[in-house]
Amino acid sequence: MATDLLSDILADLRADSVVTGRFTLSAPWAIRKPAVSGAPFRMGAGRPFYLAVAGEPAVYVEPGDFVLLPHGHEHVLASSLDEPPVPFDSLMADKGIQPRLDTPLEFAAGGGGETSDLYTGIVGYRDIIRSPLFSVLPPLIHVRANDPAVAPWLSSTLQSFIQESMSCQPGWAIAAARLADVLFVQLLRAHLQSSANHTGWLRGLADPQIGRAMAMMHREPARDWTVATLAGASGMSRSRFSARFTELVGDTAIGHLTAYRMYLASGDLTHGKFKLIEIAERAGYTSEKAFARAFHRWSGMAPRRYARSTHAGLSGSEA
Repeated sequence: MATDLLSDILADLRADSVVTGRFTLSAPWAIRKPAVSGAPFRMGAGRPFYLAVAGEPAVYVEPGDFVLLPHGHEHVLASSLDEPPVPFDSLMADKGIQPRLDTPLEFAAGGGGETSDLYTGIVGYRDIIRSPLFSVLPPLIHVRANDPAVAPWLSSTLQSFIQESMSCQPGWAIAAARLADVLFVQLLRAHLQSSANHTGWLRGLADPQIGRAMAMMHREPARDWTVATLAGASGMSRSRFSARFTELVGDTAIGHLTAYRMYLASGDLTHGKFKLIEIAERAGYTSEKAFARAFHRWSGMAPRRYARSTHAGLSGSEA
């Protein structure tokens, strides 16, 4: 049940946009990349390099490894941790480069030593900030090329992604976004299988009884769930269920349900396919007013304002 729920949640992820680039960097070199809205990824060939996010141990990225920064944190890429980093914007200004969203960014820099080829990108996902999945992911995910949890065909998908994103052939943006979906799901699956230090609802997902209740709520979010109904379906008393759910997930069962309903509703609002009352009903509310109040508490803004604010798309101008 828990595994099936994870598949359902991963299936809801869909890249809206991808900004890509290739950096040819010869040692010594070090670049400080600013924070962005989106999920940057890094993979490389040639000489290994370091990637460091403030507050996290630096990782040593070897050829074929994949690094994902789910929250778009500022980070440093370097041939050596002793090398002082150059701000990315300053590097671009010195080279007279103006990065564009619709064109892959390609440049060379460094001191002339051994070369690292970095393939980079920023993947934009709908409602990334409020997604129940992204909210519990760490600042940095490092999946090694030899990780047994990585599907054997993933390397060929990586190569296809690189070719599609750098070629700029007709339809390349859509092709790259769809390949990014496949890459993200496979690499996230590898991360979940190889790491035991999960937090939040991922811990609940791994528990047979709590995972069963979460699966029911996620599959029928509009249903009038109660703690008693969920506890009974989980084979637990109400008090034991409530305590266990809060202990594992970090929220009450109804609080988790409400947050998930609002996440789904935010997607409906962004896509603009339904009337407000239809979105309310799909989220389990019988009136627009009740839904609007709940949505405002969750997002900090009225539903229609939220819909307008999310149409801007992925911000940032470099990979």
